[in-house]
Amino acid sequence: MTPTRILVLFSIAVFTLIGYFYFPGHTYLQQDSLIYVPMFEHLSDPTVLKNDIVSTRPHLAFTIYDEVTIGASRLTGLSFETVLAGQQILFRFLGLLGVYLAAASLGLARRPALLVTGIFALGATIGGPSVLTFEYEPIPRGFALMLVWLAIGCAASGRDTAAGIFASVGFLYHPPTVFPFWGIYFLLTLWPSKPEVMLRRIRGLAPLAVAVVALLLLSRLQAGVSERQSFFGIISPWLEQLQRMRGPYNWVGIWFGQYALHYIVLGAVAFGAVWRIRHFANQDLRFFLFGLPAVGLLSLPVSYLLLDILKWNLMSQFQPARAVLFVTATAVFASAAAAMVAASEGRPRECYLWALASFVPPISSQLTEFVRLGPADPALRARLLLLLTLAALATLAGWAESRFRRLATAPWLAASLAGFLLIPTWGQVRNYPNYHSPELNQLARWGATHTPKDAIFLFPDAGRYPSPGIFRVLARRAIFVDWKGGGQVNFLHSFGEVWWDRWKKTTGRKLDRKTLADFRAMGIDYVVVKPEHRIGGIEPVYQNSQYIVYQLSAIPENPTLPHG
Repeated sequence: MTPTRILVLFSIAVFTLIGYFYFPGHTYLQQDSLIYVPMFEHLSDPTVLKNDIVSTRPHLAFTIYDEVTIGASRLTGLSFETVLAGQQILFRFLGLLGVYLAAASLGLARRPALLVTGIFALGATIGGPSVLTFEYEPIPRGFALMLVWLAIGCAASGRDTAAGIFASVGFLYHPPTVFPFWGIYFLLTLWPSKPEVMLRRIRGLAPLAVAVVALLLLSRLQAGVSERQSFFGIISPWLEQLQRMRGPYNWVGIWFGQYALHYIVLGAVAFGAVWRIRHFANQDLRFFLFGLPAVGLLSLPVSYLLLDILKWNLMSQFQPARAVLFVTATAVFASAAAAMVAASEGRPRECYLWALASFVPPISSQLTEFVRLGPADPALRARLLLLLTLAALATLAGWAESRFRRLATAPWLAASLAGFLLIPTWGQVRNYPNYHSPELNQLARWGATHTPKDAIFLFPDAGRYPSPGIFRVLARRAIFVDWKGGGQVNFLHSFGEVWWDRWKKTTGRKLDRKTLADFRAMGIDYVVVKPEHRIGGIEPVYQNSQYIVYQLSAIPENPTLPHG
């Protein structure tokens, strides 16, 4: 391996690690991993969480996510957290490698191509469907998206077989995320080209055929299935109401009005930037750069028709509107690449404008917020100044590369790393709250060591906070019902009935002796409340500064017991 390749891989590794550990960062047991990890625990040991409605109803039949994670954990002896973190870091690295290959295929020199990769590595939040270009959680959608970018980079470099392999592995992890790639690749394969080029592209399709067969076979062998996912049929009115309440991100009609102008402007930026670099891109890359944002924008009316209007059950699971993330991802990549192309042509002003466009999505999920700048909004002014500064650094790096190449290392380093360091500090961008706490960890340790393995817990005053789900994983104890677990209503119908019935019966009730008696009749063993909801006259079995636990079987049925 040449020193240049080593330097490229080292730089991508730095982007990966600083992106993982600092910004945009990562989380564990705060979002969807709260759903997946309990399923892994129960699949690995059916005696664990056997009374939990989330862990006992897995929807993992059409993904290798569980087989890979559980298998790697058993093989290495490592925890699920460590195995998932390893996958997340690996796939982020591979995704950024794909971005670099795509940028290099434009004819950009090593440092400008790496700068494009560094800008892309800053990530972006996709408003509306609630997805990210770099998922914080180690979830299959995030893994598959990184493999899509690696496949694009391989295709742009003429490595179609490798592209097909990586995109097929992405398909095995999360089919909905990969469908835009395969749709565009099929069109590319059918496009008139030289015979040797067409043969190369056809070879790229072979891995997908293997992946489809493998996924069908694995779906028939999936362990732990208690309810089959229903792909055909119409969503009933009650389930539609429940899904709209619990998963509004799937229903385009709910949020499109708020983001319509954002996606119109961002789509124009994406197509404009692609048009600017079209002559530098080969046919393969042009197809993807024009096709991905087109698929992303078309996914909105298609999702609206098939889900909002026709109520097709599959769409709440397939979630096609989330393909709109490719509008943002393409806008960032193509704008950054256009900036470097303009710099190489000695056009610093144009470079600055394209650099501005490339840094907007990592700083704000609403592109139009910068036009609402007012004197009473210092945070927004700080972000605007940050945006102008980052674009200036990128322009300086591009200009130095084209004019003073021997002196270009310092401005390149500054431009490549500034976003990671300044966006969360100067820009005050906080991508996610931290729901973990020492008190919750203490509670989980107590629950794991002082309660029966089949105990059922309820957090009636937790509301929509994920603390019950965190406790479920850390303590390995069943939760009667929690808000995050309700996301399963998009996949499993009978689960929706059970979840909604439990949620209505336990949430928002006044906590007193009668309520606790009702909870006990439902099969709940322990109730966890906040200190402000302490119930007078009842001795808790555990408490710390944030949580109080009542064991329902230890509460005497005494009619003279005072109410809370």
